[in-house]
Formats: sequence, C-alpha cells, structure tokens
Amino acid sequence: MASTSRWDAADYARVGRFVSDLGEAALDLLDPVVGERILDVGCGDGALTHKIAERGAEVVGIDNSPQLVAAARAIGLDVLEMDAADMTFDAEFDAAFSNAALHWMLEKERVAKAIFRALKPGGRFAGEMGGDGNLAKLREVLDAELVARGYPPPLKSSNWYPSVDDFAAVYEAASFTQIDARLIERPTPMPDGIGQWVTTFRRGWLDRAGVPEAERAEISEAVAHAVGSPTADYVRLRFIMRKPH
Repeated sequence: MASTSRWDAADYARVGRFVSDLGEAALDLLDPVVGERILDVGCGDGALTHKIAERGAEVVGIDNSPQLVAAARAIGLDVLEMDAADMTFDAEFDAAFSNAALHWMLEKERVAKAIFRALKPGGRFAGEMGGDGNLAKLREVLDAELVARGYPPPLKSSNWYPSVDDFAAVYEAASFTQIDARLIERPTPMPDGIGQWVTTFRRGWLDRAGVPEAERAEISEAVAHAVGSPTADYVRLRFIMRKPH
C-alpha cells in the first residue's frame, strides 16, 4: 500500500475539514484553468477536488481509501480507488494537484514517477504536504504516552516529512524540472481539539501500536493534556514543478 493510515469518512469530514480549508493556498498555486484536465492525487473525500471542478476544469481524483472514495463519489466526483504508486495514466493531464496526501505515501519514488507519466509535456504539478519538522512535538508526546501505557510505537514511520532538498531530489529523479518548494511553519488550531486529532489522524498509528479501541479516547485526552494547547505544530511543504516539453 502506498498510503499508511486508515480513515473514517464521517469522522474525517467532522474533524479534518480544516485540511481542505487551509489547502486553498495550494489550490491557488495550481491555478486551474477552464477546460484543463487535472489529476487530484490523494483526493480524500473530494472537498478540494470539487473546488477544482468549480473553477471550470475537468478533474479526476484518486485515493486508496474506500471510505473516502465513496464520500467523494457521493458528491458527484469522478474518483478512482487506487494507490498513487500504481497509477498508469499516460500523458493524460494538463496538471496534477495534491494536498495533505503525499506524506502518507512512502513509495515516494514510484509516486513521483507515476505523476510525471500522467502529465502531458509541459504539465505542472502543484500542491502541499507535511514537511520537515511537521508535528514534531505532537508526535513525540503521543509516542511517550504510548510507551508509558505499555504500547511500543511502531518502529517504521507512517509519514514522509521531507526537507526541501530531499523532496526536490525525489522529483528531480523522476525528471521534473523548475521545482519550487518551500517550508512554511503553520501552527494550526484544531477546531475539535488535539484529542480528536489523535483519534482521527493517528488511527493507523494506534492500529499498528496495538491500542484497543476502548483505550483510545483516554490516550487521546492524555496527549491533549500533555500538549497543553489546542494548536498543532504543523509545518507544510508547498511546491510547484513542471514536466519538460
């Protein structure tokens, strides 16, 4: 699997709507044009996919979560259930977009090559993902709480939070050019609190740590108390690049 978490569509819609709301800046960087055909990589429940369509582009989304794909299709979007690394599109899109998804895809080299192949010559790829230092404090507090309760955190990371240089190296190796990537510190208040963030966005992490469902709410609230603030320490990596003509 190219993605490393597990999602509940209703929970994500309630707790995670800030993700698409704050993704508007990345969407502006994409700047979709009427009549373009655009690929949304890791489209989730389609909130930003829908906004691309509202700007007059024809958009196809892909995601590997059956629950989120169903939610996106329910609002009339053209969405395929697949891993980004397994895409086989061949020069079909004028542009590609991704928001808050690439950091879940650990087969990053395959993903980069698949996106490159999907674009027409001269096509652009724009978006945003978690960058170096993203959620460092929050992840540290969660792991400490798991250890204290006898649940060893997974040894292998579930996310790729790259530096600008590491990110550029992967996409240069896939033959992209004109790569403009930058880190943006963006402390983000959680509308439903840190505890709800943990149960929604670290569901897969808790699965791998073997935490029973019955204990998750208590652990999440303990993490929220230890963090001491409703603000998560997000760091975003925003980017745009081109496939050469």
